[in-house]
Amino acid sequence: MGAQKYYPAEDEAQMKKARKTAHPTKYRASLVPGTILVLLSGRFRGKRVILLRQLSQGTLLITGPYKSNGVPLRRVNHRYVIATSTTVDISAVDSDVLDRVGSDEYWSRERKEGGKGEDAFFEQGGEGEGVKKEVEPQRIEDQKVVDRAVLEGVKKVEGLDAYLKASFSLRGDEKPHEMVF
Repeated sequence: MGAQKYYPAEDEAQMKKARKTAHPTKYRASLVPGTILVLLSGRFRGKRVILLRQLSQGTLLITGPYKSNGVPLRRVNHRYVIATSTTVDISAVDSDVLDRVGSDEYWSRERKEGGKGEDAFFEQGGEGEGVKKEVEPQRIEDQKVVDRAVLEGVKKVEGLDAYLKASFSLRGDEKPHEMVF
């Protein structure tokens, strides 16, 4: 093979080979469906919730249940929860509903119309403030179906409903790394 006849005047950027590869998420052994978790961050920090299912990419499907402590069906990262030793029987939960709720399409949002910036803000005229978002009827129905089944399991264990309603907090002398959950 002979010498190259054309040399570019500018250096061409060469793609670097990626050194990191995506590995499947390894969940802790304590994260079993039916386990009661304590949320560590987000809007519902300190709430005790019930784990329904492990989803892809390190997320967990949880519920309050909404009727007990106001936490709806949500996805949370497994790094932001503490698993307790308490478990609930969730075998009554419909697996078809969990399959639907566990899909990525269920959680995808529709894009908003309009642009970002000052002009779009002033055209809107402050309409976005104080307006309550409308929850889809399908989500409300899914929440009711899941809550009904989960609450059956909660009622079987004495005092568990009050335990779920109470928030988790630390007193001054308590150290979380020394606690047994």
